Amino acid sequence: MHGFANPKRFLEIARWLTPTLLISGLIITAAALGWGYFKVPPDRLMGETVRILFLHVPSAWLGMGGWTAIAISSLVFLVWRHPLASLAARGAAVPGLVFTVICLATGSIWGRPTWGTWWVWDGRLTSMLVLMFLYIGYIALAQAVARDGGSSRIPAIFGLVGAVNIPIINRSVVWWQSLHQPPSITMGKSAIDNEFLIPLLVAVLGFSLLFGGVVLARMRALLAEVQTEARLRRKALGAETLGAA
Repeated sequence: MHGFANPKRFLEIARWLTPTLLISGLIITAAALGWGYFKVPPDRLMGETVRILFLHVPSAWLGMGGWTAIAISSLVFLVWRHPLASLAARGAAVPGLVFTVICLATGSIWGRPTWGTWWVWDGRLTSMLVLMFLYIGYIALAQAVARDGGSSRIPAIFGLVGAVNIPIINRSVVWWQSLHQPPSITMGKSAIDNEFLIPLLVAVLGFSLLFGGVVLARMRALLAEVQTEARLRRKALGAETLGAA
């Protein structure tokens, strides 16, 4: 793990892995969505609206997965002080927010014909909305720290504290009476018919590859910013030293 935290080694790997993840993710995602939207039959109860499943469910999982990545990276940064850990957390924040927003939007669209309303203050929906605001807060905090030169420990602690919301999202449909359906996929079993399950899992794989590619691309961009600022700082110090001499 320490070896991969070396910025030079990371860039060597990320240079070829980023386009690989993005291209394969785009191909698999397009195939899965085409499969889900054009080949899968309508559901017996939900009809054509079930097709939102292939966008909504992967977005929900990756919204939660993005914050899980932030929490793990924050823990690694706080405990082992890995130089790339805080950049990994920042890299996961924006795509995590995007998937969370997609989840909320598609859930609202799906809820209108299913529940008769665009929004209810259901445990699952409310905790997912809280996750969106946590992402916004984390991104603003991390940008402020990077801009003003504060301690990177502050967003890392925020990332760990915010992880408390992830099990709440996951178990909300079990803990509280909920309009949202109970978990359809659990350890070792699924309540979803294979006609829907297989393209759904393929969509999850495709979106996950896209997520990984975007995170790596953002990490490379953030690392380039840090290295540029460090070079400018060294040049400024060198100019001051020459001026003093």
